Parts: sequence; C-alpha cells; structure tokens
Amino acid sequence: MKKELLKNNTLIIFLILLVVSSLVSNSFLTGNNLSNLLRQVAPIGLISIGMFLVILTGGIDLSVGSIVATIGVVFALLSYEVYFPVALTISLALGIGIGLLSGYLVAYRKIAPFIATLAMMTIVRGAGFLFSKGAPISVGPHSSAILTLGTGAFLGIPYSAWILMIVFAAVYMVVRYHVFGRKIFAVGSNEEAVRLSGISVESVKFSVYVIAAFFTAIAALMMVGRTGVGTANIGIGLELDAIAAVVIGGASLSGGRGSVLNTLLGVLILGMIGNIMNLLDVTSYLQQLIKGVIIILAVVFQRNQK
Repeated sequence: MKKELLKNNTLIIFLILLVVSSLVSNSFLTGNNLSNLLRQVAPIGLISIGMFLVILTGGIDLSVGSIVATIGVVFALLSYEVYFPVALTISLALGIGIGLLSGYLVAYRKIAPFIATLAMMTIVRGAGFLFSKGAPISVGPHSSAILTLGTGAFLGIPYSAWILMIVFAAVYMVVRYHVFGRKIFAVGSNEEAVRLSGISVESVKFSVYVIAAFFTAIAALMMVGRTGVGTANIGIGLELDAIAAVVIGGASLSGGRGSVLNTLLGVLILGMIGNIMNLLDVTSYLQQLIKGVIIILAVVFQRNQK
C-alpha cells in the first residue's frame, strides 16, 4: 500500500482539497463537522466499493439508488411487525435477492449491464413506491436500535464509518491478495482469455453484482438509521455519485483497471466538496454546477499524470 500511496494522484487531489477546505472555513476541521462528514459519506462509500467491483469487470449497476429506497421502505414497514434482528435479516436478504437477479440477467442471460440494471432500477423503485404508497414511513418501535447504528459513535467515530472501514479493508485484501480479486481484474481486462483458461466468467460477474447489492442494502440501513425514515424518494442519483467516485479514483469504465483505495478517496473528495459548500452556504443549484466542474478537473488532472 505504501508504493500505491506514493504515486497516488487521487491522494494528491484529496490532500489539496483538504488544505483548501481547512483554509476557507474555520468550521471544517472541527470534530463535530468531521464526524458529520464521515457519517454522510459512509453509505455512499459502501455503494461505491460495490460499484468499483462491478466496474472492474466492465459492468455497471444503475439500480443502487433504487435499492437504497426500497430497502429503506421495507425495513421501515417491517419495523412495526417484527423485531430488529428479523427486520435486519429480511432487508439484507432482499438486497442480496435483487443482486442475484441483476447478476443472473447480466452473467447468464447476457443482457447488457446498462439495460439490465436500468430495468432493475425502474422495477425496484416502483416496488418501493408500491409498498409505501408514496409516503415516508417512520421507523417503528420494534427497530429503534437502527437509530443507534445511524447516529451513534465509538471513540468519536460514527458506527457507520467503522463499518465502511471494515468493508474497505476486507475488499482491499481480497482485491490485492485473493484469487477472486485477480479473477475480477482478469475478467475486466480480457474476458475471452479468462474463459479459455477455464475460469467461469459468468460466476465472477454474477458474484460482483450480488456483493454490490449486499453493500448497498447495508448502506440503505445506515441511511434509515440516520434519518429514522424509509421513503421511496430517497437515493435518486446515488448511482451517479458512486460511478463518479470510482472514476475520480482512476478506474476504467471499460474494466480491468482501478483501485479500491482510490475509490474510497474519491468518495471522500466528493463528500468534502459537498461539505465545504454547505459550510460556505453555497446554494444547492450552484453546488451542482461547482461539483460537476471539480469532478471534471479532478479526472483530467489525474489522467494527465498517467
């Protein structure tokens, strides 16, 4: 990891943004603000790590924002009927089930990832509106423990950030040192060569969609815990934020190249941009414009350094 850090252009961008943010606002480096920043980026961080694995294989998953919405609605509904562990298990299982379907369509039915996950995005979001009848649903008394997950902290660091760090460490080890990680890179680099070597390309692609959906389901529960509400309107555009974080991290959208460390830095860069503009009271419309320009500049800078 040391060599990776020394030649890391995304890290340079992150550090520059960190210095600039601390200079333009005295509130940025306060403990309370950094804690809020970590709590906000943790869900998108989990989604981005899953998206990173999918993109490594040359795929894409447009359904993650809809999964967040529907898992949130389902969990909120269950919170009135069953106790927290049961609601948690069913919600995570639903996320895995959506990933199984997406993975099956892409890997075994040979449907283009963009089309398959676009269809899943519509289906899943529609299910969320159907279940909730379009209204936000507050978390019920049986599952108030979810609020602790979303708002609590250990050693000053939010629980959600701890979960993100654990997932990041696990994925980093798998990608760098496990044979499954090498298969993911290989499928994205040369799918036909991998197939001729006797490796099941389908199983690798299938697996990454399931993993991505599982991480997204965890992220959905984090967001429910933070807001105390499940709503089908949440998560719109999250897929674009996740893709942006992966691209800022230097991954190739055609697959076979990328770094989970840089993806995490990409998430923090996006989070800091939003955070500092909130501290400076920049209007939401102008935030979108500035955010887009900074993303383009960051990607151009990174590409020019290669």
